[in-house]
Amino acid sequence: MNKNKIIKFAEKIIPFNRSLVGKDILKTLKIIQKQNNSLKIIKIPTSKKIYDWKVPKEWSAKSATIIDKQKKTIIDFKVNNLHLMSHSIPVNKFIKFKDLKKRLHYLKQIPNAIPYRTSYYKKDWGFCLSYNQFKKLKDDVYKVNINSKLKSGYLRYGEIFLKGKSKKEILFTTNICHPALANNETSGMVILTFLANYLKKKKLNYSYRLIFIPETIGALGYIKKNFQKLKKNILFGFICVCVGDNRNYSILESKFLDSNANFFAFETLNKLKIKFKKYSWLDRGSDERQFSSPNVEIDCASLMRSKYGEYREYHTSLDKLNDVVTSKGLKQSLKMYELLTNLIEQEKFPKSNFFGEPFLSKRKIYPEVGGAILPKKFQDLKNYLSFCDGKTPTKKINLKCKLNKKQGKNILRILIKNNLIKL
Repeated sequence: MNKNKIIKFAEKIIPFNRSLVGKDILKTLKIIQKQNNSLKIIKIPTSKKIYDWKVPKEWSAKSATIIDKQKKTIIDFKVNNLHLMSHSIPVNKFIKFKDLKKRLHYLKQIPNAIPYRTSYYKKDWGFCLSYNQFKKLKDDVYKVNINSKLKSGYLRYGEIFLKGKSKKEILFTTNICHPALANNETSGMVILTFLANYLKKKKLNYSYRLIFIPETIGALGYIKKNFQKLKKNILFGFICVCVGDNRNYSILESKFLDSNANFFAFETLNKLKIKFKKYSWLDRGSDERQFSSPNVEIDCASLMRSKYGEYREYHTSLDKLNDVVTSKGLKQSLKMYELLTNLIEQEKFPKSNFFGEPFLSKRKIYPEVGGAILPKKFQDLKNYLSFCDGKTPTKKINLKCKLNKKQGKNILRILIKNNLIKL
């Protein structure tokens, strides 16, 4: 792959003023669709109730400024779309500084950064600016103008489904609702787009579902629409966020103790011989909150570079392409995700054909005379069979049963030969 191809695609999709619900998500999805025509765009009406939530109004903003008494523009949304708090309502008025400053967001600890702030579920308005800009403001009267609209419309998300030999699926998700932020979340959209192109060229053993969704409400909307299908077919999944920097590697573990998502994530980074940071479920912050939530309970882990909230530029204007996110970082992350899918493709998930233990003696693979202490090979076979639930990969069964690769392969052969399991 041309080393600049991946960063050029990132440059195409980063500028849009995306929010939870708005036309800039549609524009972004159409660019992704040009890169991969398997992408389907689905929409959910605004104000639709989804479990305990409701889809907010569709939002757009043409302009937003703060102007001082000398008619000098102090803050301008057109200079950086992070200047306007996402989903700000229309405003056109003069305001005293003591009232204005209550609606200004800045970071003292990073004085040159513009923070990213939202108000999706409450009618409000605000501006974001660097602390250096804030310090220059005087105790004066300012003209505030926000030319924005909140109207009925649609929440949109994108989905790519790649069919394999098996109906069993691996889920990949990324968010598509942040404006002008490179690592969180442009990088995730880039990696899943290129990963889909990679998988599309392969003869797949498993099916893959890759979704591009607005965070939280988009994930919940997707779950509600596809719940039965997800519960029936998804083996496990991965949240693809913060995958563009060239600093760290990290895993946010699934909440499930015997997680296949964790197993394949660790195996991927160990194969690459990469040092990584491990974060627990208690450190979560992306859509694993929805997909692994009670009553949904899909096994999901996050395979990342520098984790969200753990790098200085997170959710600020400093999270830039060719700075935090690099061509090298994106290429390495794509290689990591390609290896992840390769490891999954190589695996089999054996499932017993019986309720309870099958009668092994009549198949001449277990002694007919009982009572004696049996050789280890018989216990190994029974141990192996006990994990044949259709959800545990062979490599993990070997680890659980303390078998080497050759021993595991031999037992698997015996079980298949005697029609005790299916793959």
